[in-house]
Amino acid sequence: MTAPAAPRTEPAPQGHPQRWLILGVICLAQLTVLLDNTVLNVAIPSLTTELDASTADVQWMINAYSLVQSGLLLTAGSSADRYGRKKMLVVGLALFGIGSLAAGLAQSSGQLIAARAGMGVGGALLITTTLAVVVQIFDDSERVRAIGLWATVNSLGFAAGPLVGGLVLDHFWWGAIFLINIPVALIGLVAVVRLVPEFRNPRGDRPDLLGALLSTVGMTAVVFAIISGPEHGWSSARVLLTALAGVVVLAGFVLWELRIPYPMLDMHFFRNQKFIGAVAGAILVAFGMGGSLFLLTQHLQFVLGYGPLEAGLRTAPMALTVVALNLTGLGARLVPRLGTPATIAAGMSALAAGLAAVAVLGRDGYTGMLLGLVVMGAGIALAMPAMANAIMSAIPPEKAGVGAGVNGTLAEFGNGLGVAVLGAVLNIRFAALVPAAVGAASLPAALAAADGPGERAVIRDAFASGLETSQSVGAVAVLAGGLLAALLLRRAERAEAA
Repeated sequence: MTAPAAPRTEPAPQGHPQRWLILGVICLAQLTVLLDNTVLNVAIPSLTTELDASTADVQWMINAYSLVQSGLLLTAGSSADRYGRKKMLVVGLALFGIGSLAAGLAQSSGQLIAARAGMGVGGALLITTTLAVVVQIFDDSERVRAIGLWATVNSLGFAAGPLVGGLVLDHFWWGAIFLINIPVALIGLVAVVRLVPEFRNPRGDRPDLLGALLSTVGMTAVVFAIISGPEHGWSSARVLLTALAGVVVLAGFVLWELRIPYPMLDMHFFRNQKFIGAVAGAILVAFGMGGSLFLLTQHLQFVLGYGPLEAGLRTAPMALTVVALNLTGLGARLVPRLGTPATIAAGMSALAAGLAAVAVLGRDGYTGMLLGLVVMGAGIALAMPAMANAIMSAIPPEKAGVGAGVNGTLAEFGNGLGVAVLGAVLNIRFAALVPAAVGAASLPAALAAADGPGERAVIRDAFASGLETSQSVGAVAVLAGGLLAALLLRRAERAEAA
């Protein structure tokens, strides 16, 4: 019996003829997914009042989406490779649209949490599949620029989430922040069906069901521990046991993938110095960006006295710099001239310099912080597309979905690691300077317990000093990681040339 012909697995040498239109469509879909990571934060007062939601309910409304999404990234990428990226893109858009409808019409906290979890499944499929499609439809000469534009959507989504949510809530009820996703999902579905070609792994490997289960459970446990850490304390039994369980399950996943002939994630990729270099850089960019922004929002509100929306607006210049530079294609033009290692080294050095500027110049006012944010944005615009391209080019095209899953997982892991490590450095420095405030759950609690204006001034100064120390640690880590990534990538290129 003759097997049916497999869908086309490689684009034409010059790329798909409608590649830029397809990129626009999938970036629009990607933007809605990323907006929903932050858009709900501004609706917390409305949710508390209208759904009678407790603090724990609100936390699960926010975290259910990111928890499910991050846990499923590797499995979603593997499914796209096996069953077809176009199919998974359609399924992801459908699930995201249905979940958005259910969220917008939810009448209770439980219904909204379940709807957000369903949106997370669709989001995982979209994030991995869109990057895999970009890799397939663009040739080597245009891929870095295309990935740069794809990465721009990440920064735009982060910056625009609270702003979009605030604008919608000024005119409509809280459910409208989800219902606006539905027209985008419908437009995306029609466009994907008409424009996007189908790609899938022609080998037809058997599905790795146990690997999918282990990776999902392990990643979910680790991300849950990271999410719970700031609230329950990094040394609490809940956080430590969940993190330990996640690490043990992920270790089992690695052992399983090494012994089967059809692994979901081929561990031999980690023998490739190019892959390892890009992985190290991607983790540390996310580490610096995630940890820094976690600290910046506290600095702007607790030390400089801005409100939540004002603080959000003042972090936007970093994202806007990324958007501006990637839209001009600066990074894409530099990669052929400087090479991937030098571009990544330059970008990571700029990111580290921006972190240092925030630490040194942003302590007492916003002007110095603004300079640091712009320099950080420039570094991210240079480094992120080059590293994403390095990761994807180190993986065979038929495994591009898994590569996109690895890229997304690294971003989640690095972001959580940055929040944990830099937050711990802040707490250690703060406790050393103000031992009496150690028992306070937060800076506002320590200020409330302070005895008079003089003591409050000491506490604020100690917190600012802790922020300066933690941002400096982040700058050193990012610079060291960037140089290490560039070195490994340079060695890999020389080995390939030899």
